[in-house]
Amino acid sequence: MTSISQGAARRLSHAARVLSEQDPAIFVVAIGSYLGLPITEDKLQTLTVEDINRILSGDDGELPEDYSRDSIKNALQYLWGEQEAQLATPEIEEMPAVMQGSPSIKVAVASNNAELLDGHFGSCLRFLVYRINTEGLYLADIRDANTTQTADDRNTARAELIGDCQLLYVQSIGGPAAAKVVRAGVHPIKFPKPGAARETLNALQSSLAKPPPWLAKILGKENALLRRFAEEAEE
Repeated sequence: MTSISQGAARRLSHAARVLSEQDPAIFVVAIGSYLGLPITEDKLQTLTVEDINRILSGDDGELPEDYSRDSIKNALQYLWGEQEAQLATPEIEEMPAVMQGSPSIKVAVASNNAELLDGHFGSCLRFLVYRINTEGLYLADIRDANTTQTADDRNTARAELIGDCQLLYVQSIGGPAAAKVVRAGVHPIKFPKPGAARETLNALQSSLAKPPPWLAKILGKENALLRRFAEEAEE
């Protein structure tokens, strides 16, 4: 008899990616120990938020800070099978006519399903690559993160996968991985709470005309504030 059904394995895989950036397999093993083998879809259906808290808390009974209540609820929806309908990969879009001929930046979004910003850098299923300028934004490419699984250094391979982007929007990323992303020329920004990618990117688009200093530096642009600082330094 197998220790896990195919449907349960699929649900566990997605839930583990939501919760664990470093090693999703640890969560799968913990679920097996908690529920007993074989792991079935019916058993996963019985899990509650309190159960997941106990599983993640470990021997000391303290829930690690890396796990938010929102991520636990999201993982639980996968375990129950409620999120499976949302896992379809979105469609790549054509550049809108209004954006043609104008320079744009690329933003990679760590994602596990649909057009959500809901992925950890080290375990997300894909990177959604958007092009953005003051006139609009669109989904220009989708990069399959699973192509990096056999790399000697997975984080370096993932950084190279999005190396043509200026920004990385991600739910979480560890320090060493973030350093590799920065070395690849990409600036990582964390959004711990999962949400719709386009809503988050709309806020970025609205700031492009007069970017804050950190963004102006990344974009290679000089806004009024930076010019004032330069003039004061010369004086």
